[in-house]
Amino acid sequence: MKTKLQTISLLASILLGATACSGGEETAKPNTPPAAKFSLEPQADDTAAMKEAKTRFTTVCASCHGTTGMGDGVAAAALNPKPRSYSDQAWQASVTDEHLAKVIVEGGAAVGKSPMMTANGDLAGKKDVVDALVKIIRSYRK
Repeated sequence: MKTKLQTISLLASILLGATACSGGEETAKPNTPPAAKFSLEPQADDTAAMKEAKTRFTTVCASCHGTTGMGDGVAAAALNPKPRSYSDQAWQASVTDEHLAKVIVEGGAAVGKSPMMTANGDLAGKKDVVDALVKIIRSYRK
């Protein structure tokens, strides 16, 4: 019994020592997604355009692209080709903000991509909202 207590005490000392040596920094836990860099929840300091863009993203875009921007929305399973993952660095580097705005407003077919990416023609006169949607898409860049 004494040996078990000594072992437990030794393990506790090691664990506490390792925590103390870490400088108090928290380390990422396995299977825990990284903290979001951008919140889709409306914030007090959001402009009206950003609030509208966040609402549009969560109610329309996220159904295919997912709230995490990984192309894993609820409708994605039924789509071929699969929706774009916004975290793809190579893709992010390959497209301009103007290109993204065109796809948002005119749809995928307007740029030679899938017509499953539908147009949002009602945003044609709302440049500030489209710019906010582009900002949301860019926020998924890793």
